[in-house]
Amino acid sequence: MAGADLQDVHVMIVDDSKTIRRTAETLLQKEGARVSTANDGFEALAMIADTTPQLVFVDIMMPRLDGYQTCALIKSNPRFSDTPVVMLSSKDGLFDRARGRIVGCDAYLTKPFSRDELLGAVREQLSRG
Repeated sequence: MAGADLQDVHVMIVDDSKTIRRTAETLLQKEGARVSTANDGFEALAMIADTTPQLVFVDIMMPRLDGYQTCALIKSNPRFSDTPVVMLSSKDGLFDRARGRIVGCDAYLTKPFSRDELLGAVREQLSRG
């Protein structure tokens, strides 16, 4: 599965870690995806209307607006309520997963993630649409 597998798919990565953003962006671009990145929830919400991603990865622990709040705001907007949101967390706790489901997240990916885990999450979410 090389190159054009995710051609014309637009993914947004929201994480306050430059390393995570850059890693995810590189892995997705190698598969042909277009990628937007944001440092935090406020930046993501400002960008999302202009970029209309097909899938959003959101880190849970971020300053100002955390991942739960960001996800809830995305899902409460009728224009983006069907956009899949995958929570990113370094914790793999039941509570975090449950709270993510409550705010409407579609899946949960634990950091650090592998290339296969990231691409698998993208494919799984896009195949549901």
